[in-house]
Amino acid sequence: MNILVVEDDPSVRTLVKAVLEHNGNSVHAEDTAATGEKAASEGDFDMIILDLGLPDGDGYEVCKSIRDKNITTPVLILSGEQETDVKVKCLKVGADDYLTKPFNTEELIARMEAIQRRTESASDQLLSCGELKVDLLKREFSINNEKVQLTNNEFNLLVYFLKNKNKIITQEELAEKVWDIHFDTQTNYINVYISYLRKKIREYSDVDYIETIRKKGFTFRCE
Repeated sequence: MNILVVEDDPSVRTLVKAVLEHNGNSVHAEDTAATGEKAASEGDFDMIILDLGLPDGDGYEVCKSIRDKNITTPVLILSGEQETDVKVKCLKVGADDYLTKPFNTEELIARMEAIQRRTESASDQLLSCGELKVDLLKREFSINNEKVQLTNNEFNLLVYFLKNKNKIITQEELAEKVWDIHFDTQTNYINVYISYLRKKIREYSDVDYIETIRKKGFTFRCE
């Protein structure tokens, strides 16, 4: 997994990073609420390990902020706070689990694995964005409960957009992640499929979800 660790204590940050990398993960570390939230908003992470007490804010606000941005990356809160109401508060704003310091590294890994299993199970079912719904198991797409027929390429493109909604996605990324190919992204190939998908969505919706960002790529807008 690609993991973001937001922790201001150097000793804890170093320990967590070492343990995660030893278990085969890639780790990006930040030590403030501001840089952690920025990284969470802009990066492509599979999980976020977030300290509750940070020098310029707290993990609770960071978690709430990224959830308000529709970022669904699993979040594991680390904190020395043991009060039940603190844990409940974190869970209510979208944290997936809460681990009290000091902690055993084996428990950290076990909780991360449990979060990953739950996330993978949930991702096997439904994706949504407002009136748009995608059933990954049935490979069905609907708008306001009306089924919309998509080709295989269009469906895979839509799924990638929904999994990365509100992020800027380059043509190169789409080529590699959706079609697993590498080629000159100046060709019209990707634009053609985006045009097909955009047209089919607009047949059933007044919202233009796919926004072209000049010289950067595309964003799938989802409030």
